[in-house]
Amino acid sequence: MVMVVRVRFKRASKLYDFDPNGLELHTGMMVVTETARGVELGECMSGVMKLPDDRVSMPLKPIIRIATEQDLQTQKSNEQYEKEAFDIAIERIAEHNLEMKLVDVEYAFDHSKIIFYFTANGRVDFRMLVKNLAGIFKTRIELRQIGVRDEAKMLGGIGPCGRPICCRTFLGDFTPVSIKMAKEQNLSLNPTKISGLCDRLMCCLKYEQDQYEATRKRMPRVGREIITPDGVGTINAINVLEETVRVRIAVGDSFELREYAIDDCQRPNQDAQQHKPERAEKPERTEKPERAEKTERAEKPERAEKPEKGEKREGRKGEDKPQKQEKPKGKGEKGDRPAKGDKPEHGEKPEKSERRKERADKQDKADKPQGDRPGERRQKRERREQNAAGEQPVTQKQPQPDVQAAPQEAAAQSAPEQEQPVQASAPQEKPAQQAEKMVGEMIEIRESEALEDLL
Repeated sequence: MVMVVRVRFKRASKLYDFDPNGLELHTGMMVVTETARGVELGECMSGVMKLPDDRVSMPLKPIIRIATEQDLQTQKSNEQYEKEAFDIAIERIAEHNLEMKLVDVEYAFDHSKIIFYFTANGRVDFRMLVKNLAGIFKTRIELRQIGVRDEAKMLGGIGPCGRPICCRTFLGDFTPVSIKMAKEQNLSLNPTKISGLCDRLMCCLKYEQDQYEATRKRMPRVGREIITPDGVGTINAINVLEETVRVRIAVGDSFELREYAIDDCQRPNQDAQQHKPERAEKPERTEKPERAEKTERAEKPERAEKPEKGEKREGRKGEDKPQKQEKPKGKGEKGDRPAKGDKPEHGEKPEKSERRKERADKQDKADKPQGDRPGERRQKRERREQNAAGEQPVTQKQPQPDVQAAPQEAAAQSAPEQEQPVQASAPQEKPAQQAEKMVGEMIEIRESEALEDLL
């Protein structure tokens, strides 16, 4: 516990705690104290009392002495000096054409400094003004810009209610006020009616706000159904101050508006809860026996270790999986070309062999001169296959007369006008050259077939 005394320095200002310093002080006594602004004269608003440590801001400034007659005379002379300083400052402000309004002047108790309070719409450059005032008063000069609420508190006045404004009479600090308070209290939102002398929302809107909030929680909203002594009706309006509701009730074929006290009415949900039977307490649940742990769970196979770098993976799911057989390279894949005379190991499907024969026939037709016959084509194809297989070339046989060729010769004799092409006897090539040529042609055919399969 700490011994303190509360002191006020201005009318309706904040109360400050001081150390009584062993003096016997009572309410209304004038004392000289030491403050952060210097030595000041104040009035005791309470006697010496004890307060807990958590409610006191330490350290406390001490009270120097109880005010004497000389101290009171000094205070009166300071008030006279303040009026003179106010007039001088007004003249200097007009000389410098500064957009500022001087509100009040305060002299320190020991004449250590003079404080000038003013209001302005923005920032003001008053450096030259301070120099002139310091040259006149020969002391320290301070200029402080204040707000419109502080201005009203210093000047005072009569409010819309016909009484002196609250901030000048008893309010120590300003509390925040919002337009929401005026809405909840069903006041007119006309700014001229809810604003004070400072052109801000009136501080008195905060006084009854707590009561309005507590009462509104107890009262239903407009438009809800409510049970009244005369029956069920709909709420038309509510009166928070009187705690009454105006209800629209059906009477016969018409409706009437009646007022009821909120305590005489009930909400439908509230009535249902009162008549609702209480639920029987459920018996406590008996603890279920713990389930026996399953011991026959199949153990999961351990994952195979990852193979080291450089080793080929045998399988993703385990080593027991048989290795995949390497697929033979397809026709489109590049591989080593077969040596001369070698045949493919795997057998060919019948469909592919027929297609290859057809393609070989087309190639023969493209390479064949105009005088070749079907029999000669067959013989050339047989010779190519034998050469590719590494066999000795077969001697050329005499072409047998073809049955199909007879009608063609007869047609050629019957048309003497058409010139028959002359077939030039080609020089015979060596067997080794013929074999190489046939192998090259077979390779070209296979490559073209592979490209077609890919496409």
